[in-house]
Amino acid sequence: MKALLTLLIFSISLFGADDLPIVNLSVAALEEPAQFVKTINIAIILALLVLAPSLLLMVTSFTRIIIVFSFLRQAMGLQQTPPTQIVISLALVMTIFIMEPYAKKSWEEGVKPYMEETIGYEEAFEKGVQPFKEFMIKNTRESDLALFYRIKKEPNPKNIDDVPLTLLMPAFIVSELRTAFEIGFLIFLPFLVIDIIVASILMSLGMMMLPPVMISLPIKIIFFIVIDGWQLIIGNLAQSFK
Repeated sequence: MKALLTLLIFSISLFGADDLPIVNLSVAALEEPAQFVKTINIAIILALLVLAPSLLLMVTSFTRIIIVFSFLRQAMGLQQTPPTQIVISLALVMTIFIMEPYAKKSWEEGVKPYMEETIGYEEAFEKGVQPFKEFMIKNTRESDLALFYRIKKEPNPKNIDDVPLTLLMPAFIVSELRTAFEIGFLIFLPFLVIDIIVASILMSLGMMMLPPVMISLPIKIIFFIVIDGWQLIIGNLAQSFK
């Protein structure tokens, strides 16, 4: 919520605190160029509000978490359990838990001083984005970042602060996808072994007409409960972020 509020404050600051626009649905000719600028600013704000949820999810831990949970559900053979709404809600709660220190730092160093009028808009934006940028850099592989530098034919940065968000965000998403797939593969292995063992036993007993899923599914559920699977996955998943 603090990150969304940050985005709203930065958007409103495009007009200035004492010169907020009046949204009028009537059609009339523009009398001054400043009115056209304000109209463009309103369009930019509306676009940011539409893209804000996607942008916030792309620069946080949500991508890795939701993909791992999807792998878990597929590995256990539970197509609709837990329901998609529960999985997404759990991923959002974990994202808030993991990103809280970065959001708090962004609020204290960027948004709060700007609201108190102690720093300007540009400085507030840089300080507000910096914590999320640090999080992305810590969890982005160097090879993925170098890939987008080669695609765009940009010179190598001298330090971390010189890495632009336009290159860091896609590199971060690619790194998160690879990490999520690696974790998902490790989750699949024990359940795959159970499926193979159950199928081999049924074939050796001559019960080839009996679907192995009917036998392996309760075994996988019991196995997941005995090892306290949710605690293991959530705990290790949260610790996987640097």
